[in-house]
Amino acid sequence: MKNLFSVNGKVALVTGGSRGIGLMIARGFVENGARTYISSRKTDVCEQVAGELSKLGECIALPADLSTVDGVKDLAARFTEQEPALDILVNNAGAAWGAPIDDFPESGWDKVMDINVKSMFFMTQALLPNLERSGTHDDPARIINIGSVDGIGIPHTDTWSYPASKAAVHQLTRVMANRLAARNININAVAPGPFESQMMAHTLETIGDDIAEALPRKRIGRPEDMAGVALYLSSKASAFVTGVVIPVDGGHLVAG
Repeated sequence: MKNLFSVNGKVALVTGGSRGIGLMIARGFVENGARTYISSRKTDVCEQVAGELSKLGECIALPADLSTVDGVKDLAARFTEQEPALDILVNNAGAAWGAPIDDFPESGWDKVMDINVKSMFFMTQALLPNLERSGTHDDPARIINIGSVDGIGIPHTDTWSYPASKAAVHQLTRVMANRLAARNININAVAPGPFESQMMAHTLETIGDDIAEALPRKRIGRPEDMAGVALYLSSKASAFVTGVVIPVDGGHLVAG
């Protein structure tokens, strides 16, 4: 039973790893001994964050634009040049768009679906050989897809394509888990509630106290809350867990 939650010596790739949920997870991996690659669209930000995390352990920047399949394939190719095997893939890169239903544009639908769903699928597809080289019957390779409580419950904001995309992420996770277990790959999803992130910044600034008060846990999510569930899903402790969606939401969903 010792070292059940260890990721020491593993190799991880976190997309969208320079801020928000991705950064919380990446930092958790780095501090616990995983060699961690982070990608984000902005090269300077990606390299700056990797440099800061490198003070805590091993972190390498791989800037990439994952809004297109070509960008996804380019990231996978550059990663494979450095690492033939991959223990942990965190599909976190995402986008949101807000507008009233009467004015919601096609561009806002396509951008969110392309990044949140399509790029996640093709990122996984491109890195399957790397994951298979790592996974074993007793210790599978791991994929963590970042969904949202908005893909389970009903959001109050006019972000029409976002909850639809996250519901798709949850179902895609289940289907992939069913198909890829035989290839020694476990796939689970995390559905975050309110955490401090750029995507949530305006909402928390305006009604953050009200959101916290409405949660059974009476606070907003902290980095260690997200890192903790990611470490669990990446370690031997979860070797028999695949195809589940774990809300990390302070009780948001059970509060209705």
